[in-house]
Amino acid sequence: MTGAVLGYDLGHRGTAEAEHWLTALRAGWSPVPGPPAALVACTHLVHGHRPRVVVTVAGADPDALPPASTTDAAAAAAAHHAAGHAGRAVWFPGVRELTGVLPVATLLAVSAIDQVAVLGGPPAGPDTLLDTRDFVRPQYCDGRLVLTATPAPGGLIAPFEVPNPTPCCAAH
Repeated sequence: MTGAVLGYDLGHRGTAEAEHWLTALRAGWSPVPGPPAALVACTHLVHGHRPRVVVTVAGADPDALPPASTTDAAAAAAAHHAAGHAGRAVWFPGVRELTGVLPVATLLAVSAIDQVAVLGGPPAGPDTLLDTRDFVRPQYCDGRLVLTATPAPGGLIAPFEVPNPTPCCAAH
């Protein structure tokens, strides 16, 4: 990755809250819907005595962003994002094109995603169809942006992370 990566440790309690903050931030940049083409924004889980989600942003004009946080967690997340070692990408080049059902080859051609890894199924080939559910959140791993997918009904695959997960112990 190139350019400055800024980290924001704002006490978000979950990824949905962090993504909401990013959406509000984006609204102040431009009347054009969606993130700028080169923008990469990630979420990072922070464990320990104060669990939370830190946000990192790269590829945006730093003058258009709020000042970065000065916490150790924000600095660590920014370093991991910059190195391509960690970060759950919310915005990345091509994310707006990843809607509906599309072949893996198309996903790889139109977006910054480098690889699709299928859990519990055969490897994804170029013609394997992915039901994006309009919610694609790849993660950085070893300098590559990897989308983890699982087998889905109808011979498709789908992103492992679902848009509206059922909370743990929801039936209790």
